[in-house]
Amino acid sequence: QETLAESGGGSVQSGGSLRLSCVSSMFKYSRYCMAWYRQAPGQKREWLTSIHSTGTTTYADSVKGRFTTSQDAGKGTLYLQMDRLEPEDTAMYYCAGGIWDACGSRRDHGYWGRGTQVTVSS
Repeated sequence: QETLAESGGGSVQSGGSLRLSCVSSMFKYSRYCMAWYRQAPGQKREWLTSIHSTGTTTYADSVKGRFTTSQDAGKGTLYLQMDRLEPEDTAMYYCAGGIWDACGSRRDHGYWGRGTQVTVSS
């Protein structure tokens, strides 16, 4: 069973920034796809971004240009830098992983963290 643990959430004012971290055992694999998702109360889970072990990244239009994902495999950590936050970004944020040769358009990650709450006030 793989482990993923998010941290770094909190409360911030509109226009502010936060950096989320996800410590995971997934980085022991040579090929993996890590991703960030979020879910606001009463809404469906939303994919935000994926990063492959090769470094290839993809982003949802809703966060492109504001959010940046990165990884430090040596530290076993995935990051999500969130800038110019808006109240609409308020949600529980999750990291997820899959042992895949490529991320592509896959959204069926099999391993999940428990999430970290982000609240943005206006």
